[in-house]
Amino acid sequence: MVTDTRPPLRIFLGHGAAGSSATMRPWAEGLQRRGFDATAIDLPKRRAEDAVPALLKQAPPGPDVVVGGHSYGGRVASLAAAEHPYAGLLLLSYPLHRPGHPEQSRTDHWPSIACQTLVLSGEADPFAQIDRLRTAMPLLPNAQLVTYPRVRHGLGPVLEDALDRVVEFLVELGR
Repeated sequence: MVTDTRPPLRIFLGHGAAGSSATMRPWAEGLQRRGFDATAIDLPKRRAEDAVPALLKQAPPGPDVVVGGHSYGGRVASLAAAEHPYAGLLLLSYPLHRPGHPEQSRTDHWPSIACQTLVLSGEADPFAQIDRLRTAMPLLPNAQLVTYPRVRHGLGPVLEDALDRVVEFLVELGR
């Protein structure tokens, strides 16, 4: 019998631009109830690129670390994952573009993301027109997309299903 000597995954989730770690608490607690070490983290409210050092300080890269978050928090995590090795990336309502400006995609760094990525998005999200998101997905080398009809920018209405999808993703990472 071979035993797995890899350390268990640690998951760090950042909040949206208008939120705080408290707004990610339902996600962290939901994953904890499902047996995972998950932490909601606070990020400085500034340009996503400028918040990457704060994420790196709280969620140092490593083979046992998964980063992600809602909207802005996911964008910050994706920028970090494009530059540093993580076990996985969780993008919850990724802000693909500003509302009303779908031509301004925030995906230039996506091809540099090497880790497995799970993208969960509402099909009515004004920050990610669903056809644009589906078209952009091949830019992520190792990603899967799960969408929710009639759901907007927050995944609260489908939280339990979304958490189950995250758990499936984490299990697929081999932990």
